[in-house]
Amino acid sequence: MRLQLALNVRDLDEAVTYYAKLFGTEPHKRRPGYANFAIAEPPLKLVLFENPEAEGRLNHLGIETLSADALGQAAKRLETSGIVERVEREVTCCHATQDKVWTRDPDGMAWEWYRITDDEPTPASERPSEACCPSEQDVDQAVC
Repeated sequence: MRLQLALNVRDLDEAVTYYAKLFGTEPHKRRPGYANFAIAEPPLKLVLFENPEAEGRLNHLGIETLSADALGQAAKRLETSGIVERVEREVTCCHATQDKVWTRDPDGMAWEWYRITDDEPTPASERPSEACCPSEQDVDQAVC
């Protein structure tokens, strides 16, 4: 089983170059205006549609790693590729404390590679009633 994400992109060539770096693999299939990646780790089917006029491109996307080693390896690869925007350590967001590596694709969409270090950083009675899933503005302002 793997997650599928379908994304609208402005420039397919630019997007394919970026995602090949982000995931360390080349596209599985490429057609005019279309590409897909069948990514083994993390299990993901990423579908790209060249659609420069699309209104929505999503807020941000995330890949959860289960170990510090896995996040460290991803961070090193992303840094070597020159696409790391920022690194956050022990930040509390979305009712969990996390380590994160943020990067941004050629269209400006934020991606986070993250690892939860504390899934319950405060008692349930003290947590806000709403989740803090960041908006694009929050990501831009490094709130989360």
